Amino acid sequence: MMIPSAVLGFPRIGPHRELKKVVELYWAGKVGHGELQASASTIRVQRWLSLHARGVTIIPSGEFSLYDHVLDHCCMMNIIPDRYTKNDLSMTDMYFAMGRGLQDGKRGIDLPAMEMKKWFDTNYHFIVPEVSSSTQFKLNYNQALNEFLEARTLGVSTRPVLLGPVTLLALSKPSHDDPSYDPLQALDKLLPVYVEILSQLKQAGSESVQIDEPILVLDRAAGLEDVFRSTYATLARESPKIVLTTYFGRLGQALTYVKDLPVWGLHVDLSERGDASQLEEVVQALVPTPLVLSLGLISGRNVWKADLATSLEKVRYTVQHLGAERVIVATSSSLLHIPVTLASEDRLSSTQLDWLAFALEKASEVVTLARIATAAPAAATRDDGCNNDDQQAATYFVANQESIARRREFEAKSDPAVRHRLAMVTPAMYARTSPFPIRKETQQKLMNLPPFPTTTIGSFPQTSQIRLARSHHNDGRLSLAQYEGMMEGEIERVIRFQESIDLDILVHGEPERNDMVQYFAEQLNGFLFTQNGWVQSYGSRCVRPPIISSDVSRPGPMTVRWARYAQSLTPKPVKGMLTGPVTILNWSYPRIDVSREVQAKQIALALRDEVIDLEAAGIRAIQVDEPAIREGLPLRNVDWDAYLTWAVESFRLATSAVEDSTMIASHFCYSDFNDIFSSIKRLDADSISIEASKSDMKLLNVFQTQQYSSGIGPGVYDIHSPRVPSQEEIQARISSMLSYIPSSLLEVNPDCGLKTRAWKETEEALKNMVRAAQWARRTYVSNIAK
Repeated sequence: MMIPSAVLGFPRIGPHRELKKVVELYWAGKVGHGELQASASTIRVQRWLSLHARGVTIIPSGEFSLYDHVLDHCCMMNIIPDRYTKNDLSMTDMYFAMGRGLQDGKRGIDLPAMEMKKWFDTNYHFIVPEVSSSTQFKLNYNQALNEFLEARTLGVSTRPVLLGPVTLLALSKPSHDDPSYDPLQALDKLLPVYVEILSQLKQAGSESVQIDEPILVLDRAAGLEDVFRSTYATLARESPKIVLTTYFGRLGQALTYVKDLPVWGLHVDLSERGDASQLEEVVQALVPTPLVLSLGLISGRNVWKADLATSLEKVRYTVQHLGAERVIVATSSSLLHIPVTLASEDRLSSTQLDWLAFALEKASEVVTLARIATAAPAAATRDDGCNNDDQQAATYFVANQESIARRREFEAKSDPAVRHRLAMVTPAMYARTSPFPIRKETQQKLMNLPPFPTTTIGSFPQTSQIRLARSHHNDGRLSLAQYEGMMEGEIERVIRFQESIDLDILVHGEPERNDMVQYFAEQLNGFLFTQNGWVQSYGSRCVRPPIISSDVSRPGPMTVRWARYAQSLTPKPVKGMLTGPVTILNWSYPRIDVSREVQAKQIALALRDEVIDLEAAGIRAIQVDEPAIREGLPLRNVDWDAYLTWAVESFRLATSAVEDSTMIASHFCYSDFNDIFSSIKRLDADSISIEASKSDMKLLNVFQTQQYSSGIGPGVYDIHSPRVPSQEEIQARISSMLSYIPSSLLEVNPDCGLKTRAWKETEEALKNMVRAAQWARRTYVSNIAK
């Protein structure tokens, strides 16, 4: 019997970001709904046919999305807050309004976007569903069925994918008008919708369905046994065969009840970001059951070629105990988190290409592994199999082992200077000279900031002219002198605008930067870069994560030239802007041969040199952003302390060499700080800014209960939406914030950088923000004096 190969999900954006382009054209009113849907269909068809051509036996459908798969489920199942239903919008326009907001003065529409959070410990953002006791669940359309039927017209049999009902509600939040409601209370009302979806799939001929329940890898799953038992008893009655799918971590205690659920199969993540050590425990638990086990062996989180020999041992162990008929070889998770294909990468060397595998290449790895595991043991080392597929698999397998050996040889050749420097780090290098109260007094004497000081997070709009200039410089059509002259002109424009509206701490706007991680990685030793290695971050926002391939060091200054120029234009303080070591690590594809701690601290030492150089250049405030520090937190509490220890140490190693007079700031976005607040305090930053505008201020409770004593700037408006907040709206937010944060500590800033916004909306929003801060000074200055 042939062991099946399965891909759990696939990138949605298209090989050349085709989805991003058509979605943004739709938003701009340049294409209609029909063209949007036709382009989306073309991308789906291409995905299915590509996987089918590579021999994947279980191909996913239903997981494609124009914006976000959680948002898809909300609209499909009518989990739509009332505020979006009152403007006579089409379903598509309502969908996008929920994801990114909608402001249309002509029609009197002013809808903020829904809250956005990170998807478990990834850099993907999902839209947080809002559920209340009055939510009217119903099936508006069956996306899983529609895509299943669409694929079948091509002659491609697929396995529909659904986000499971328990995870969907566990990730939800109560609606604004019902804040004490627990969304899981709505499970009994939601389940009939799932039953309807599944029964329609079964009637249409779907043999099996993948139901994702990643909530099972969190600690809270231990208390959800009764919920899962009753839920899946209900779903199993009218469903195709259910493959209950987990990823990103280990099942742990939940395995004791998951093994007895009335499902056909169970998927577990055995990759380096899941937990390969759980295999034996899972296999032994399933031996007395009839369940099929889907082995998540090919990583959906990294871009390194899989060691198929090591994976083959795991497959054979499982076959030995369960039988081949109860085994599926699969990706560890959806391949959403990696680029589409290496095929268009022609700037990487042949050696570097030999190390890597993107989504389509990983699909081939899954197929090869399944075929080799099915064949006789000797087939893995010869290419004289009885059919072409076996021969190709054997040849691929042998080539894979040769490639892995070459990579291991390269990894052994580390940079001894980098390793030695890290070994010589002392405890004193993690600490500032003086405690915060002394530093604050020194910094205030130097900068003389007013109450409620205003600033931005760093970036200003990246116009098409800026992107074109960068492109022309990269391909030689613009000389270095011409390019730098254009960047200086843009920096001066940004400085003059900030002065004109009376911002207090300025930024240079980062026109020279392509991405907050890639920009630094390109100037550090130890990174690889792709031409087309795009992945979705949120909505139409795509990023190209760098790849850490060897030991990291800084050949020379990276930002000093631009920061010095910006500061020369104004007497006001201009922040030096750096991305922190933990974020550079978490937003890159890390090595898997050394620990993440080692990689983070190597990056921290490189940034330490940059911080020292910025201070020497006269920069009085240096912001070292760590938006990814919370998302990198392990999913299990037992693993938190080790991570937070080296994460905090990495930040402090990068920032602690400066004088008391230099302000160290940091920025965090879409993070729930309650569980890690003590670690945020241990960063010892002089000022931090956080996302707060989409979270109903709930993030701010901890600043009150934990008595945070440094400067804090909760975002007063959402920059991920084109919507412009009014001055009155921002004033109301500032007033609300003062319920949690002392007026002497409150700073005023947007949620995040302004790179993705247009200039017009940026100017209007910042003017309103500054006016609101000036109003706060007039209104609350007596409180500050007290």
